[in-house]
Amino acid sequence: MQEKSDISNSYRLSVAPMMDWTDRHCRYFHRLMTRRAMLYTEMVTASAVLHGPKDRLLDYSAAEHPVALQLGGSDPRELGQAVAIAQDWGYDEINLNVGCPSDRVQSGCFGAVLMERPALVADCVAAMIANSDVPITVKCRIGVDDQDPERVLPQFLQTVAAAGVTHFIIHARKAWLQGLSPKENREVPPLDYDLVLRMKAAFPELTICINGGVSTLAQAKGLLDQGLDGVMVGRAAYHDPAAVLVGADALWGEQSGFDVFGAVEAMRPYILDHIAQGGKLHQITRHMLGVFAGRAGARGWRRVLSERANKPGAGLEVLDAALAELEHAAAGGLALREAAV
Repeated sequence: MQEKSDISNSYRLSVAPMMDWTDRHCRYFHRLMTRRAMLYTEMVTASAVLHGPKDRLLDYSAAEHPVALQLGGSDPRELGQAVAIAQDWGYDEINLNVGCPSDRVQSGCFGAVLMERPALVADCVAAMIANSDVPITVKCRIGVDDQDPERVLPQFLQTVAAAGVTHFIIHARKAWLQGLSPKENREVPPLDYDLVLRMKAAFPELTICINGGVSTLAQAKGLLDQGLDGVMVGRAAYHDPAAVLVGADALWGEQSGFDVFGAVEAMRPYILDHIAQGGKLHQITRHMLGVFAGRAGARGWRRVLSERANKPGAGLEVLDAALAELEHAAAGGLALREAAV
């Protein structure tokens, strides 16, 4: 069983659960840049936890704390059992997905479609709470399809809170279950931050965090300053992790972890251990492609890792070659500046 960490106020900033992205390698890398932000697993279905390879689905490094497990499902019994199993892994929080709009999730009657069934969500979280010694939280939308968020969202919060949940992460967009792809559902429905702010005012006893459209630390701080308890950042934290995570611990009045170069260097022993256990370099470095976004040489860094990390036998020499692209670009830039003087 993993030792859980002190998670007081860890919800002030978190990295969203993202399918195929926030696996354990991604989370380990992100943790090097921030000691305090909460990290979330990819969504795992309750059924998979019950019947699938538990170690592969639930294992993670103790260095990832604070870390939350996100579950998907709509059967209270299954969710309760999955939470009971996950207890042995020592997650700091377990979250129920009531926000994903994908067809695959809808067909299983979970994710955003559950916004239409708040009483069922209440039954689900009650079963989860009964089997958990860590907080059970809910990530939801402001509504789906033709629902009126002004009416539906407060009713949803009230119903689910009555079952014992005190912490909600609200993606401040509707989900359109018909007609929009999951990608379009992240971009097309308009954001309504004001509604989420009104929910915090209406339910001051609840921990209300916001998700959707946040791409910078300054933006996150602005939302916190307006009274929200936390901000969850999604794709921006993946595509440009240094911009979002390096310096993030200042939100807690603390020094952050490694800077961007320090984080890359600190990945070396982790990469070597992964390869020694039969893993492939690209399984880790695919999560590092965007870490130098906006810097000279970033394109070369991405190119080397994309082209060479998946080749048989690829190791740290590929990382060194990618770093050399940054060094060459920096040297070239210095030479140009000196010539211009």
